[in-house]
Amino acid sequence: MLWYILVGLLSLLAGVALGFFIARKYMMNYMKKNPPINEKMLRVMMMQMGQNPSQKKINQMMKQMQNQQDK
Repeated sequence: MLWYILVGLLSLLAGVALGFFIARKYMMNYMKKNPPINEKMLRVMMMQMGQNPSQKKINQMMKQMQNQQDK
């Protein structure tokens, strides 16, 4: 009976560890393929929309996006 509990517990720990590393690898690949928006990308998007962005406006939008991610 103790043997079954020990095997189950070890299997659970191995599954958690394996799941962590698989999820970590997946997220690293996802972030590499889809990087978060930076100031240069934001500037290009605003120029494509016909706006002439100032550095102050870029900083405000970056701060708004950062606040939105924190929530």
